[in-house]
Amino acid sequence: MKTLTISDIEQLKQEGKKFSCITAYDATFAGVISDAGVDVILVGDSLGNVIQGQKTTVPVTIEDMEYHIACVARGNKRCLLIGDMPYMSYATPEQAYHTAALIMQAGAHMVKLEGGDWLHDTIAGLTERGIPVCAHLGLTPQSVDALGGFKVQGRDSKQAKQMLADAKALEEAGARMLVLECVPQGLAKQIAQSINIPVMGIGAGVDVDGQVLVLHDMLGISPFQAKFVRNFMADAKGDIKAAFELYHNEVRAKKFPAAEHSFD
Repeated sequence: MKTLTISDIEQLKQEGKKFSCITAYDATFAGVISDAGVDVILVGDSLGNVIQGQKTTVPVTIEDMEYHIACVARGNKRCLLIGDMPYMSYATPEQAYHTAALIMQAGAHMVKLEGGDWLHDTIAGLTERGIPVCAHLGLTPQSVDALGGFKVQGRDSKQAKQMLADAKALEEAGARMLVLECVPQGLAKQIAQSINIPVMGIGAGVDVDGQVLVLHDMLGISPFQAKFVRNFMADAKGDIKAAFELYHNEVRAKKFPAAEHSFD
């Protein structure tokens, strides 16, 4: 079975087709997600919240990420596999190179980091060294203390203008994908149409190129359900693989997220 690459995801954007992503943290779920036809798996530092019981992603270490990426890589059969670079593991370009090497050696196909145009030189350096980069704007969970909590980002004109400028700068630096989290759907659409790289949304409306949900959220087993989450497990009557298939199909058909899962 052919493993999807970032080039395949870029091709989907060029063809106007949506792609799906679910987080995973172990081999078993990675295998089921792969079998369900989902395009991308993200081994997120969200494991701090849903696996470790942490209040934020800040306590997650590079050793944690290496372990869970390796587990997921063993179970993955076809998905593009993205691994998060944890808190303060890419504060300098040199530190980022070391962290990215560990994440790629653990089994990821791409690394993800959070931040705006201050990451330009870091992303350029990673790209020069053959490491595909996914950037992340909007609500950046590693900066939740600085943001004052889990809040929608980009609602005022100054923030929106800066986010659009950051997106363009990150693409120019060499980023191959961008995640937008908790961003008004109109702004997310503008960003997705303004850059050539695939834009994956979580709480960013239906007009971006792909969608990502945290595994535990979309199965309805997280203690808190955010506005942008839909319980696909309930819709699939308790069948986990069917829930993944439904999610993938609803994303491809542009039926998810609906208006009630989006921010104005």
